[in-house]
Amino acid sequence: MTEHVVPDHFHSAEQAFESSKLGLWLFLVTEILLFGGLFVIYIIYRAMYPDMFHEASRHLNRTLGFINTLVLICSSFTMAMAVNKTQNDRSNRANQYLLLTLMFAATFMVIKYFEYTHKFHEGLLPGAHFSFAEITHPKADLFFSLYFMMTGLHGIHVLVGIGLILWVLVRSNRGDFGSRYSTPVELTGIYWHLVDLIWIYLFPLLYLIG
Repeated sequence: MTEHVVPDHFHSAEQAFESSKLGLWLFLVTEILLFGGLFVIYIIYRAMYPDMFHEASRHLNRTLGFINTLVLICSSFTMAMAVNKTQNDRSNRANQYLLLTLMFAATFMVIKYFEYTHKFHEGLLPGAHFSFAEITHPKADLFFSLYFMMTGLHGIHVLVGIGLILWVLVRSNRGDFGSRYSTPVELTGIYWHLVDLIWIYLFPLLYLIG
């Protein structure tokens, strides 16, 4: 394992870790507030147009949404295992789990790409671009505006997570992490679990309300 040098402004490696963890949790609070605002908007409009939300949700692909939910749950497990193996100085196994997490994340984005492509083709688009004739409710575009806003923002977070996991994997592969220093792996794991948790809320709100 490569020797980790504690920055001068920290008294110890433990203090550096706790400070990094606190900083990440503060950042995640802002992320929760961001998605929380969207959830509030969703609740308000769903209360205003319940029939439209039920009708529009039936045009989402629940099978693909369910598969993506399973994919992210599996990715949370592999990420947790990667952290565990890193902390126990089993870097080869940690690298394998990180690679699996990357594959699950990429699978999620590929499935989401096919979902989006189908909706573009059908005209299930946000705002003035909505052109799907089978839904006659005048506010149907509102549901898909929220759908693309919420799932699109989540997708951006998945892409950020992919970048972080790839960065951690490269460093882990060259021996930067182990029982004595695993902070980046742990913090990436915490971020990734939040990304997965947000989707677990999005899936029933958007796909199952019908």
